[in-house]
Amino acid sequence: MKKLTLTLSIILLTSCNMKIEPPKAEKIPFKHEIHGDVRIDNYYWLNERDNDKVIDYLNNENSYTDKILKPTQKLQDELFQEMKSRIKEDDISVPYYYNEYWYMRKYEKGKDYPVYLRKYKSLDADEELLVDVNELAKGYSYFQLRGISISPDNKKMAYAVDTLSRRIYTIKIKNLETGEMYNEQIKNTTGGSTWANDNKTLFYSSREDVTLRVNKVHKHKLGSDISMDELVYEEKDKEFSTGVYKTKSNKFLVIGSGSTLTSEVRYVDADDPSKEPKLFLKRVEGHEYSIDHYKNDFYIKTNINDAYNFKIMKTSTSNTKLSAWKDLVKHRENVLIEDMEIFDDYFVIVERNDGLMKINIKSWSGKKDYYLPLESETYDLSLSTNLDFSSKLLRYNYTSFTTPSSVIDFDMNTMKKNVLKKTEVMDETFNESDYVSERIFAESHDGVMVPISIVRHIDTEFNESTPLLLYGYGSYGITNDPRFSSTRLSLLNRGFVYATAHIRGSEYFGRKWYEDGKLFKKKNTFLDFVASAKHLIDINYTSSDHIYAMGGSAGGLLMGAVLNLEPTLFNGVISAVPFVDVMTTMLDETIPLTTLEYDEWGNPNEKDYYDYMRSYSPYDNLQNTDYTNILVTTGLHDSQVQYFEPAKWVAKLRDFNTSDNKILLQTNMDTGHGGASGRFESLKEVALDYAFFIGLEKKSIK
Repeated sequence: MKKLTLTLSIILLTSCNMKIEPPKAEKIPFKHEIHGDVRIDNYYWLNERDNDKVIDYLNNENSYTDKILKPTQKLQDELFQEMKSRIKEDDISVPYYYNEYWYMRKYEKGKDYPVYLRKYKSLDADEELLVDVNELAKGYSYFQLRGISISPDNKKMAYAVDTLSRRIYTIKIKNLETGEMYNEQIKNTTGGSTWANDNKTLFYSSREDVTLRVNKVHKHKLGSDISMDELVYEEKDKEFSTGVYKTKSNKFLVIGSGSTLTSEVRYVDADDPSKEPKLFLKRVEGHEYSIDHYKNDFYIKTNINDAYNFKIMKTSTSNTKLSAWKDLVKHRENVLIEDMEIFDDYFVIVERNDGLMKINIKSWSGKKDYYLPLESETYDLSLSTNLDFSSKLLRYNYTSFTTPSSVIDFDMNTMKKNVLKKTEVMDETFNESDYVSERIFAESHDGVMVPISIVRHIDTEFNESTPLLLYGYGSYGITNDPRFSSTRLSLLNRGFVYATAHIRGSEYFGRKWYEDGKLFKKKNTFLDFVASAKHLIDINYTSSDHIYAMGGSAGGLLMGAVLNLEPTLFNGVISAVPFVDVMTTMLDETIPLTTLEYDEWGNPNEKDYYDYMRSYSPYDNLQNTDYTNILVTTGLHDSQVQYFEPAKWVAKLRDFNTSDNKILLQTNMDTGHGGASGRFESLKEVALDYAFFIGLEKKSIK
């Protein structure tokens, strides 16, 4: 009996100490050659989405990740329940009034998706169901509804659904009087649509089959055969995409074409959709503009004549020639104009100054010109739904790292605020005053000061043992402002500090901040992030053993580039849906988004751009060294960054990694770029991410 017990003990001990080996991807060399340069890609075969061998490999990677993260499974479940419990399950949005109806969105307890409702004239009126997304989503592992568009006579509703997560939507039309669906279904669209004022013509945009570029605007006559839909506009330049929207006045349908740096607009009288679109102003490389309409004028946000931070101009609807444009709000070197809103008595401009959002309110009479009063060091501010020209109330959204999102009505006459709704955190222990935020600055490689927004629990002290998660993005001029997150409380309450580095490539300090982080200056983005991390360590907010990093999409590229620059600076890194095989993707014009991205990254068919991009492309610059712990996440149906980029990167990372640190790949086989659909299912992905960091911090991941 003793011998049997001893034998079992040896078997158990051996099995516990057995190293879990990661999947090994087969190497099949594929040669890329251009500009006299040869790149050998051993994992190019992973590009074949429909290959059973590829699917098996991805499933094996998922199994390996599950095994490595098994010690955190209890924590993942705990985190999920925590985050779910903070969400008010039976919740309703702030109603807004439009064309005789109050519109709102409601969530019901235990359900993942919203219910869209409206009430006629009064909030005391009976609810009218527009669409219950929970019912539509039954039977689908992924479901997304968008683009609800109500006809001017309030009798018809268009909306669009995506059940694959490729952002390819099918538009459907509902009769709101009978509740019945019309027979026609418009496939391969972006999901957005807008009605002409005849209540029977629906404008929409569609995608190319292979590249998914949005290249056409059509119009559909209700009740007609979709194959007969008329082409209104086709964008033939492969570096541009197009779309359609309606002005706030409902007078014009606007067809916009744009690349990263250039715009062109056409417009159609919404009362007469049979007319040909009129060209507003012909495209000129580098000129970005957008328009809205009020009374007899068009209002234009433009960067014409070196107004790199944009200015606002206007011109008569009868003459849109550039010579007729007149300045309304002039260009300022240190103030970026982000948005505008027009009212009968007021003109509202959303600005960014010193990294912070501000709202300038001007009366047309000239008697009032002031900024919306705000008191905070770090926050996020944006306009909400403002559809009524005659209103004296400006509706806006406000949040910060420590303040849940609020919808606020501001009386522009009296300057009084009315908080209509503040997102409830369903946790009796939650108190805003328990959390503190600040903004500090790190000196980058070239002396530029990079801002970092930070939040922590008030009881968390800064020292070399403090776990800190640094987030970054830094591309396309997109700025990650400090917003509240109830899910993030699960990190903060466990002693983590959360920080966002406002690196170049965003527009945190205006347009030049963006220009200094793109094309031949892209490396500034990576070096700014490294400098931010090192500064946090230098001032003893954390240490290299306790600092973590995260970024997604272009932020995933950031993570890949930073890992090659500083392989062990962080104790762990999550690179979500990462754009890491820059060269192969940007040289393949059949891949979605490639040609639209030339203004951001450069066109590698030109040698100068090729050489620069190749010098930082994460997949092409791996080295034999100790890489830190890395979790890479992706979705099989991702249309923005194809799944094979992160899959190949992980396989190649393991070839070069000389440490025992874990390199993991998690592929959601049902989703795309945005992850899981539904407000609860997506929390499981956040729980996995947080468990990875916490598991590394507590050394439960080995």
